[in-house]
Amino acid sequence: MNSQIISRVIPAIRMLTSQHQVMVARFDDRSELVNAENHTDLIKLEFIKKESEILIVDETSEPEEIIDDLQVKLSAWFDSKAKQPDYILLKGIGIIAIAQSASELDLLLGSSNQNTKAQNGRVQNKIIIVTGGAQGFGGGIAELLYAQGANVVIADLNQETGEQMVATLNAHNQTNQAYFVKVNVANAESVEAMVAETVKHFGGLDAIISNAGILRAGGLDEMSAETFSLMTDVNYTGYFLCAKYGSAVMKTQSHYKSDYFTDIIQINSKSGLKGSNRNFAYAGGKFGGIGLTQSFAMELMPYRIKVNSICPGNFFEGPLWSDPQKGLFVQYLKAGKVPGAKEIKDVKAFYEAQVPAGRGCRVIDVIRAIFYVMEQEYETGQAVPVTGGQNMLN
Repeated sequence: MNSQIISRVIPAIRMLTSQHQVMVARFDDRSELVNAENHTDLIKLEFIKKESEILIVDETSEPEEIIDDLQVKLSAWFDSKAKQPDYILLKGIGIIAIAQSASELDLLLGSSNQNTKAQNGRVQNKIIIVTGGAQGFGGGIAELLYAQGANVVIADLNQETGEQMVATLNAHNQTNQAYFVKVNVANAESVEAMVAETVKHFGGLDAIISNAGILRAGGLDEMSAETFSLMTDVNYTGYFLCAKYGSAVMKTQSHYKSDYFTDIIQINSKSGLKGSNRNFAYAGGKFGGIGLTQSFAMELMPYRIKVNSICPGNFFEGPLWSDPQKGLFVQYLKAGKVPGAKEIKDVKAFYEAQVPAGRGCRVIDVIRAIFYVMEQEYETGQAVPVTGGQNMLN
C-alpha cells in the first residue's frame, strides 16, 4: 500500500466519519477485498457483516483524488443517514472498517471477539504509541493508559516481551485494545513503519510518547565514541524521528477536523534540567530533547499538535536503577559516582536523600503529568518536572 495513502487517506477517513465521536478504523487488503468491485462482491465474503453499510470509492492511486471523492460522498451520506458507513471500499486498494471501538473493528473484519467490557477512561478510544513500552517505565505507562481506555501501541525492540505485554493487557477484554509493533527508534525506516502500522490497525494517531532510551554512565576517560553515538541515536535522534513521522499523521487529522488536538510527548528526565556528573551523554541528549520540544512546539501548534516533555526524577524501583547486574545503582557504584559508597544500598540512600519527597519517582506520578499535558489545550513547549521537589522551576 502506498505510504501516502496510509499517512493521508486513512487518517482523513477517520476524521471525516467522526460526526458525533472520534472513531477508530482498520485497513484490510486481503486479495478478495482488493478485487471487490461492488456491494454484492463484499457481502458474499464470509467475514463481512451482511447487514452492513458500505460506501465505495472509485479506483485511483492519488490520495487527494480519493479524499475529494470521499468528501463528496460522505457529505451526501450524512445528509440521509445518522451513522457512519461500516466499511469504505477503496477499489483496487482494500477496505477500511470504521467503528466506535477496536473490539467492534474485530467483529466487522471477522476476527475472533469475546464479550468486551465498556469503560469511560480519561483517554478513552485515543490511539497512543508508547516507544520502549514493553517493560519498565514505558511498560507501566502503557498499562495505565490502557486501563484508562486508550488503544495502546506497544512499540519496542524486544518482541517477545512486547507481545507478552499485549497479551496480558488484551486479556482484560476491554473495548479498547493493545497492539505490538517492533521498532528501532534510531532507524528512520523502522519508525516510519511503526507509525504506518499504527494507522493501518487503528486508523490514526492521537499521541506518541517517545519513551525509549538507554543510559550508559561514565566520565570522559571511560566513554567511547561508539557508546556516545549510540546513546545520541536512541535518546535524541529517536525523539526527532517519532515527532517527524507522528506529526505527519496528526497534521492530516487536524486538517479534516478543525477542533481536534493531538500530542507529542517526550519522556525526558531531571537530567535534562540540570547537568549530571559522569553522565554527560545521557544528560546532553536530554538537554537537547528539551530544545527539540520547544522548537517542535512552535512549528506544530498551528496544527493543534501540542509538544511537551515530561521530566521524571529517579525511578528507583525499575530495572534501569535496580537491576542487580547492569542497573544504575551498580554502574554508579563501580564508577565511583557516590563518594564513600561501598554497597548498592549506600548509593540508593544517597539518591533518596536528595529528594524532598523522600522517595523515587513512580509511574503513577508520570502518568498524571501525561494526562495533564494531553487534557489541556493551552500549553505547549514545556518541560514538566516530576521530581518530588528535587528540581524546581525558576
